[in-house]
Amino acid sequence: MVVGVTGGIGSGKTTVVKMFAKQPNVAVYFADIEAKQLMNTSTVIKQQLIANFTEEVYENNQLNRPFLASIVFNDKEKLALLNSIVHPVVHQHFQDFIASNRDKEYILYENAILFENGSNVLCDKIITVTAPQNVKIERVIKRDNCTEKEVLQRMKNQWLDTKKILQSNYVVYNVDLQFTEQQVLGIHNKLTKSLL
Repeated sequence: MVVGVTGGIGSGKTTVVKMFAKQPNVAVYFADIEAKQLMNTSTVIKQQLIANFTEEVYENNQLNRPFLASIVFNDKEKLALLNSIVHPVVHQHFQDFIASNRDKEYILYENAILFENGSNVLCDKIITVTAPQNVKIERVIKRDNCTEKEVLQRMKNQWLDTKKILQSNYVVYNVDLQFTEQQVLGIHNKLTKSLL
């Protein structure tokens, strides 16, 4: 069973996934981390990025993130182009991950843009992690050392939590860590019971 975990920027998806990962026999796939690694290791991605975004997109054989971000973050077409290059490779990588983790009770698939890029179709169940907007903004400013304006700009590229929640099986309200842990345990129990 593949369980998608999504939520807007600053919702605390990673924290929630780490709580799930403490459970025995659960495999975790972080789409964003894997995508970043593949952007540095996949020759298919590298060739296409250079062809579409110039040689400057790589520096010392490593992805030049600030350069790429400056191009795609304010241009929806360029962002869509970037996604169309990266997502098929990540998709295949994830399929291989599923195949090699068939013995697990379930696979957690953490993806910030699960619905936006259509990856929700890969999931049997979906969990949306949410928190109040002011809390999310505060977290991202602290984590990424950026401005509120930059956070809001990034949020514009994601669906609203309310829209994600409508299409999810479970919701985790991630404000108080103790309460979050209780919710995670409750969902884990439901997921493993549904397998019996």
